[in-house]
Formats: sequence, C-alpha cells, structure tokens
Amino acid sequence: MAIAIIILTVLGLAFGLGLGWAAIKLKVESDPVVDRIDALLPQTQCAQCNFPGCRPYAEAIASGEADINQCPPGGEAGIRALADLLGREPMPLNPENGAEKPKTVAVIDEDRCIGCTLCIQACPVDAIVGAAKLMHTVIESECTGCDLCLPPCPVDCIDIITLKPGISQWRNPPPTPPSNQASTPSSNPPHKAASAAATSQ
Repeated sequence: MAIAIIILTVLGLAFGLGLGWAAIKLKVESDPVVDRIDALLPQTQCAQCNFPGCRPYAEAIASGEADINQCPPGGEAGIRALADLLGREPMPLNPENGAEKPKTVAVIDEDRCIGCTLCIQACPVDAIVGAAKLMHTVIESECTGCDLCLPPCPVDCIDIITLKPGISQWRNPPPTPPSNQASTPSSNPPHKAASAAATSQ
C-alpha cells in the first residue's frame, strides 16, 4: 500500500513538473497594446463591432483594421478612452454598429422555456444555466445584455430588460455652468457717477 502511494506521488510530481515546464516554454506572448485596448472594452462579447468578441476587436484596432468607434456598449466614454490611449481624435459612434443604450440583461420566462439549450450555446459569457428539457435561467450578474440569445430561442421566452441603476452607479448631476450673460462691473461706479454729477452742477 505504501509503495503504491509513493508511486502515485512521484507520478503526480513528474506530471506537475512537466506541465509547469510546458507552460513556460510554450507560453505565447501577447501584445501589450492589444491587452490595454482589450481592458478598455466592455467585454460584452456581443459582436456588434463586426468581430466575434472584444479581444478580436482589440487586435483589429491595434493593427489598424478597425476604427475605435465600433462598440455600442462602450459608447462615447469607451471611444474617448480608446482615443486617449492611442493618441487619436475621438469620433462619433458608427451608427452601422448600433446605438448606445442603458445596461440591459436577459430574463427567461421559465414557464414557457422548453429546455432546448439553444440559448445556452449562444451565450458568449456562460450567463445562462440549465439542462436539456429542463428549465433555464439567467445569472443576472454575469449577463452582458448582448441579445445573442434571442434569435435561437424557438418559443420566444426571453426578454431583454433595462436595469435600474444601483447605489454604486448613482452620480451627482454636473454643476450648472455660469451664465455667459453675467453682469460686468460698470465703467462708472455709483459713487464716481454721483461725484461727476455734483461737479457738473
């Protein structure tokens, strides 16, 4: 029994060392520019940018194959962040890729769900759980609102709802800018005007 344990321990250590060596030797170095661009993208994996995910879109931006204004979920703030990072001029969101909208999530009507698993297969972030012929449900905290689960659903039991902002998303309204028509000091202050009138008399 002891010999078997020793053999298994040695084999485990050997396999562990081998995997560690392979991870170091076969590691693929990523482009740091692509990493920084990808970090600014919203990671919705919605493909509205005409690329299959945020990482491919980041690679396309870095190589000059795509503009920085093709991500509706990132919106104007995302475009500005990318422009600052890459030293480019900000540009309006390309309407061909969609429009900026509030944060949304998918909700499954569990009474109508037939358990076909097609939405599970379509979800790019694994936010839908369930099994074949059993009820499915959406993990709200993981859902990015990409809408990709809608087309494959054969019974139309998925709705997209807008999330209400939570406390962490509250923002104070921006300060009101000063009026451009603010009164300017008179060239003749009252006391000087009075003195001038007395002199003229």
